[in-house]
Amino acid sequence: MGKNLSRARTRVARNLSVAMRAERVITRRRMAVLRSQTTLVAFAGLIAGIGVVMVNVGAFYWIAASLGKAAAGGIVALVNFGLAGVLALIAGRMSAEAELEPVIEVRDLAVEDIEAEVSDALSEVGEMADTLRRMARDPVGSAMPNLLAPLLSILLKSLRK
Repeated sequence: MGKNLSRARTRVARNLSVAMRAERVITRRRMAVLRSQTTLVAFAGLIAGIGVVMVNVGAFYWIAASLGKAAAGGIVALVNFGLAGVLALIAGRMSAEAELEPVIEVRDLAVEDIEAEVSDALSEVGEMADTLRRMARDPVGSAMPNLLAPLLSILLKSLRK
């Protein structure tokens, strides 16, 4: 019974270690995706800022020179806004879940194994508690089956002599 408890502790410790490593991998990958998303969104913001500047320049030239230079500024601004939108869409669609699926599965298996080991250990402790309760209620009756075989063996040996 003691060896089983020791093995259970070893398995629980190993599974906790596996679960913690899996969580670290999951967190690292999610942080890498978040960094990439932040970079792309910041770049999209920069391009949108340039687009706003170009809209302002275009509006200025439109007012100043009637339609020639303004149309060029407006077209450049629209292209910048379009590029910013594409980058924002790419950043929004990035996900770490597909890459992390095997790691999440390993973590879940480790947690299930830990739950099973804890359940086994609790049932073993329950059995030991039941045995102790029986011994406390009837010490002679509960010890009798274990003592009866050696006593009969000794008795038979002495009768043969």
